[in-house]
Amino acid sequence: MSNRSDGVQNDDLEPGTILTYREMCEAEQSSLQRGMNYRMHVDHSVLLMSRRPGAPYADMVEDGGSTLVYEGHDATRSLDGPDPKQVDQPLVTSAGNPTQNGLFMAAATAFLSGQHQAERVRVYEKVRTGIWVFNGLFLLTDAWTTNASGREVFKFRLELVHVDESVTSRADRSVTLGRSPGRLIPSTVKQEVWKRDGGRCVECDATDDLHFDHIIPYSAGGSSTKAENIQILCARHNLEKRDHIR
Repeated sequence: MSNRSDGVQNDDLEPGTILTYREMCEAEQSSLQRGMNYRMHVDHSVLLMSRRPGAPYADMVEDGGSTLVYEGHDATRSLDGPDPKQVDQPLVTSAGNPTQNGLFMAAATAFLSGQHQAERVRVYEKVRTGIWVFNGLFLLTDAWTTNASGREVFKFRLELVHVDESVTSRADRSVTLGRSPGRLIPSTVKQEVWKRDGGRCVECDATDDLHFDHIIPYSAGGSSTKAENIQILCARHNLEKRDHIR
């Protein structure tokens, strides 16, 4: 997959956009070295997830794709310390400062108590080594701890929000946010489509500027959960297809 010559702008991304790791970092204007990144920018946080076999955390997609339950992260591994998978996930560091778990927990608590609006979170998912997909913008609406194999882990509920794609002005799009009825493509479907389409646009074999596209649009009743309704398109063909949908 080649890099984009003009770079990737944060505001240009749409759910389903496929990115290299470098492009993802460019989009967030930061070197993303950890999975949880609270308030990476003044208007949003960033979470990285993976639901591939062997993924280190049990992230889950619920409610037909409209809800993500993201698992908190373990303590940092040290040479003389315990196995992070055998101890409770930390709320604070040894110095008493909040961990990323603690920061996201505080944001969820502030929302639930009515003290603050829901934190806006941009979520990226690992498709394969070096390849990521932008899953969309979510709202952090809840957080709790649960017992998992004898230890306490954090869970964060995020609800996918929907931007009205019929609104062409970005300035106007910012006020059309509303909870989505569910467009998040399941990880297994992404994996199947990536393998089937060979990581290329099905129309022109392009390997850059790619998107996971609904063949029958979700708004027209097309499924997000069936691989036969999902394909890979480059930006040009994705735009051409959208222009012909009435």
